[in-house]
Amino acid sequence: MTDTFGTDRMRAAVLSAWTASPARFREDANAEEDFALGGYRDRLIVELAQNAADAALRAGVPGVLRLTLRGDVLTAANTGAPLDATGVEGLSTLRVSGKRDEIGAAGRFGVGFAAVVSVCDEPAIGSRGGDAVRWSRAETTELVAGVPVLAGELAGRAGHVPLLRLPFEAPPLEVPEGFDTLVRLPLRDAAAVDAVRAMLAETSPALLLGLPALEAIEIDLDGATRTVVADGWHVVSESGEFTPDEVARLFADRPTEERARPFWSLRWAVPVTGTGEPGPLPAAVPPVVHAPTPSDEPIDLPALLIASFPMATDRRHVAKGPLTDFLVERVADAYVRLLGELPRTSRLLDLVPSLMGKGELDARVRRAVLERLPSAPLLPALSAPAPAVQTPSFAEAEVYEPDAEWQVEHPAREPEGDGWVVAGREAAVVAGATAELLTTVADFVPGLLPAGWPARHPAMVALGVRRVELADVVDLLSGEAVEAREPSWWRSLYEVLPADDPESLGALPVPLTDGRLVRGPRGTLILTDGGADLDLTPLGLRIVHPEAAHQALLRLGAAEATPRTVLEDPLTKAAVAQSLDSPDPEPVARAVLSLVAASGLVAGEAPWLAELALRGADGELYPAGELMLADGALAGLLAPDSHLGVAAPELVETYGPRVLAAAGVLDGFAVAHDSDVLLDQDDCDHDLDGEDEWLDHVLDLLPDLAVPPVVAEFAAVRDLELVADWEAALTLLTRPPLRAALHPLRVEGVEVPSYTAWWLANHPVLGGRKPLELRLPGADPLLHGLYADAPAGLDEAALSMLGVRTTLAELLAAHGGPEELLELMADPAIEVDRAQLRALWIALAAVDPARVEPPARVRAVLGGDIVVAAAEDAVVVEAPDLLQLVTDRPLVLAPYDLAEALTELLDLPLAGELATGEVTSQGEVRQVPPQVRSLLPAAPETYVEHEKLLVDGVACTWRFFEGAVHCTGVDGLARGLAWATGQWNDRLAVAALLRDPEAVPLLLAEADLS
Repeated sequence: MTDTFGTDRMRAAVLSAWTASPARFREDANAEEDFALGGYRDRLIVELAQNAADAALRAGVPGVLRLTLRGDVLTAANTGAPLDATGVEGLSTLRVSGKRDEIGAAGRFGVGFAAVVSVCDEPAIGSRGGDAVRWSRAETTELVAGVPVLAGELAGRAGHVPLLRLPFEAPPLEVPEGFDTLVRLPLRDAAAVDAVRAMLAETSPALLLGLPALEAIEIDLDGATRTVVADGWHVVSESGEFTPDEVARLFADRPTEERARPFWSLRWAVPVTGTGEPGPLPAAVPPVVHAPTPSDEPIDLPALLIASFPMATDRRHVAKGPLTDFLVERVADAYVRLLGELPRTSRLLDLVPSLMGKGELDARVRRAVLERLPSAPLLPALSAPAPAVQTPSFAEAEVYEPDAEWQVEHPAREPEGDGWVVAGREAAVVAGATAELLTTVADFVPGLLPAGWPARHPAMVALGVRRVELADVVDLLSGEAVEAREPSWWRSLYEVLPADDPESLGALPVPLTDGRLVRGPRGTLILTDGGADLDLTPLGLRIVHPEAAHQALLRLGAAEATPRTVLEDPLTKAAVAQSLDSPDPEPVARAVLSLVAASGLVAGEAPWLAELALRGADGELYPAGELMLADGALAGLLAPDSHLGVAAPELVETYGPRVLAAAGVLDGFAVAHDSDVLLDQDDCDHDLDGEDEWLDHVLDLLPDLAVPPVVAEFAAVRDLELVADWEAALTLLTRPPLRAALHPLRVEGVEVPSYTAWWLANHPVLGGRKPLELRLPGADPLLHGLYADAPAGLDEAALSMLGVRTTLAELLAAHGGPEELLELMADPAIEVDRAQLRALWIALAAVDPARVEPPARVRAVLGGDIVVAAAEDAVVVEAPDLLQLVTDRPLVLAPYDLAEALTELLDLPLAGELATGEVTSQGEVRQVPPQVRSLLPAAPETYVEHEKLLVDGVACTWRFFEGAVHCTGVDGLARGLAWATGQWNDRLAVAALLRDPEAVPLLLAEADLS
């Protein structure tokens, strides 16, 4: 075996250098240990692949690497240039690469092979048909130990020596068929085997993409083979050579041997799907910069970056400096080119970086890419870009006029293929729009992206894409190009509009039959067959062109133009309201009356039509509500001098009474209808006779409220003040439908009279008298004489609603009823008998005094006669024994237990307040006859008999005073005992008993029958 590679010479030279300078030995040992345990500790597979790629590059053959792990031995067979003396020298030195003149070589630092030291103590390498070289930790240790000056260093390092500095000759290795060179690595221990297994499992296509000279890596792990290739990736590569000036500027801070390699290269790679679209990076590909093999420099982009960045001394991180700055810019350019070469689908957005990076280099690359993306033509568009749209940077969203330089750099372009390709700042995206909608409006939205591009994707902001809302699209539908569109085009647009965003479509243009294009479907009308033949031009209506009509317009506020809906249109109402002041009201009248006829409207359904200007028989214009049909029911009821006119005969002949009545012309009484009416002077104003007085009356009936009450439905008959024939009028008013206006209203839980009922109740409409002055025939007898009987001819329910009195209870419950009754009772012209008077006082005693103003005159009894007396003279008697003391005063007589209520109601004194009732005569105490107890069990045992009983000096027959009965005669005793025992009604029976004791059985029997 010959020393083909000069290993003896190399060993001798190294040992000589170490002997001459033991520090050199320690330096080499430290350096190798640093690389093996530090920067290259987990780079074994990467470095073996790198050497294989460089060998293939030198030989100009496809590079293939086979890695085989059998037990505790790893072998690496590769194709390419065989091992030579230069290669052995490079492997046996540190930081001295033999590849410095090889363009494209991956190895460039001269330290990569040190990675084997982390797992192996006896590495060997050899090529087919040639010698091999090996290294041995044991033999190196033995040689170093034989040098006295190194023995101390060796002892200080615990026996550790620089393994790769002393090469040894080795017998030829058995290189597998098809390969040219083999590296054999007996692994140090089980931990080394586990580490190698892990590195083999992590080997991914990223390694091949970083070493383009290497086409495949075959991994044979215990007999199971896996082949790693870089298929299914889209790759963009850039490279170049630096000029001397660039070398001087960019490499000023780099080592000499790097300056001797004035080349740069980079590669971006992204996995693609079967359609060519980008996919996510495989999990096995670490998200780090490859330079060209993996570093520890994170780059969190969804693509693999391989670039010749200058590395720090740890070979793990990119070194800062001008060379890195230069490459960052080239990397950004290439990344934009990568995006431009991929299919133009929304998957591109996944490749747009965000601003924040995982490290400083990552952030710099992102910033550089993001600065370029908004101007890069990457996006497919349905329409040409607008040159006036320019976004200054990815972080801004404003739209502004571009400067001249930008316009020069971005001249007008022609479409490419089936569409346009635009830069992000030239593009626009519509959120949530369908493909059909985008295609339809593409001509009006510059740079419009097709469907499938998510408007809210964060990348859209980075690209500078304008997000156009649906409302913005609607705003863009303007100008001559829009006005020239046929109505059928508008229908096609409405067909594809979203149904769930009416707010954005509020200003949608709509073509009309008169040629106008108006903004907003609200207020437009879509004609149906029922209105197709009507001439509605005088009404100024916005009728949708029939070729543009679509259901979408109805959802957005348009209305079907049936005759009835046309009538309800605000423009129709405005035309009606202004018709009386119009210089030519006839066309408006014809249009409106034709709508009324076609709609089947009935009288009262549209009260606002009463403002329509129509001709009267006298040739003058009237509001329809002030015209009567000549043959109508109302015409014969009113006074001849009323302000109402008669409809022109030609109107009746053309449209008929039904249509004119529906338009507001009066056939019978007109009814004012309203809803949700506030009961105050401002809101409740319907131009009705006496409406203010009715309102005051209603408010008097209601409790005090913080805000005005509301009447939900208000209906009142008009023109009652014009009636001359009330007998005929009441026949109409008390029958449906007018009868409904008589029904009372319920406000805040209180029942109040309707306007119509109130007006009729307070006017002489029943035989020349007010209904409030009359009572129902056969009504409550207690009202007899107080009210006249109402005339016959109307049913009782109608008379009751008109205010005709029915019962005393209803009268007293009515507002002002008690005062009205007291006023009638004090009328001398009205006759009232004694029983009726007593019943009236009984009923009045139940009235709340707060509801009544005390009267000035009262109906009373004086000396047995019924009189009308001044209230100041009258007195209320609360006890029968006091009657004898006030016989000279008009007396208000009612059951004694009601006296207190009546005196409070009428503000009159009680008899006991006018007389002390003191007994002033002397009498004798006598025993009450025992037979009296059969009728009066509670009678006292004694009484005081007076020959002449004087009370307050007045002769009386009896008095119950200070718990004793005082009397003269049998009748006085009977009354005193009955009152004292609370059996006043038995006074006559007691008197009879006292006169004839034998009559007791008969009297008791009569009492049992009572």
